[in-house]
Amino acid sequence: MSASPLNLPQDPSIRRILIIKWSALGDLVMASAVCEDIRRAFPAAEIHLNTAAANQKLFAADSRFTRIIAQDTRKGGLRSVLDWLRQIRVGRYDLIIDLQTTDRSRLLLGLLRLIGGAGRYRIGNHGFWPYSVGPNDLPLEINPLIRMRAALQLAGIPTETNHPVLAVPSHNATRVRDLLAQYGLIAGSYALFFPGCHPRGYLKRWGEQHFAELGKLLLASGRVQHIVIAGGPDEVALGATIAGLIGVAAVNLCGATEMLDIIPLAEAAQCVVGNDTGTSHLAACSERPQVVICGPTDPTRVKPLGDRVIAIQADLPCSNCYRKHCAHHSCMREVHPAQVLALLRKPPLQAIVRVPARILEALPHV
Repeated sequence: MSASPLNLPQDPSIRRILIIKWSALGDLVMASAVCEDIRRAFPAAEIHLNTAAANQKLFAADSRFTRIIAQDTRKGGLRSVLDWLRQIRVGRYDLIIDLQTTDRSRLLLGLLRLIGGAGRYRIGNHGFWPYSVGPNDLPLEINPLIRMRAALQLAGIPTETNHPVLAVPSHNATRVRDLLAQYGLIAGSYALFFPGCHPRGYLKRWGEQHFAELGKLLLASGRVQHIVIAGGPDEVALGATIAGLIGVAAVNLCGATEMLDIIPLAEAAQCVVGNDTGTSHLAACSERPQVVICGPTDPTRVKPLGDRVIAIQADLPCSNCYRKHCAHHSCMREVHPAQVLALLRKPPLQAIVRVPARILEALPHV
């Protein structure tokens, strides 16, 4: 087991590589940058990706991977564990890179070692069992990408990709071109909003009024001619509310797009604004100017990867609480549309901006 640097890309015996990354969507999209680094470091190797079945469609057109193993073991009990061990053992991998690095993935790799299928090299987020390569001095509460990169660097794998990289199938690109034509949207003339998030994380929503006010400010500034609102089928009503508040220049595409439509839709946008949600991470593939509003989640951990992505958060004592319920939602109420507009007009040098709140102390949580 080693925390000392190696140079695995120069090892000709590494011909088959397994990357493990099951979830979550945002972390998986960030990990796509690391996958790009791995492919560049091992251009002739056969690389397989083990991810959750729900994420398989993200890699439908991805030539970096010879095979997608759409299986994790969080459902299905002992049978799913045995099936996973059987599939991975048959793969006879020379190098396994665990980007999930949870107790479950570590346990599975440990079991794989016991039955003789774990390969010579196993890269993880620390340098002890079951990994053979990994850092020993990183705190756990940091951006997951930092942990991924630190482990790869110890293996001699350069980590130079500074934005997510996902391949967009032709049918997704075609659907977006058709949508733009249908609504008279010209590339570079609209702002793209992601006002939703998973229902269980509703505290991460900035709110309809804030998004609508920002849309009006952007239109009044002359920066854009339209505001496009995107989200899932369960966010159609949310998008309609915001579009109604903005007026005729708003286009509600909630429920009209697939996940990989988000990338070409963002590529054609003048700017992107969203909550801390998976779609914001997908939009970061486009490298367009983007502002992500954070409240109960820590922007140092959740900000999408990219040099043109800025996270904004109110400076409150209760920020980063990761609570599921709150009586006052001050962290989102204290980020104002004019502040977001200012970041879009003149992006700061720092990637995370914390703005003073008008209240000195947040109300107690309930």
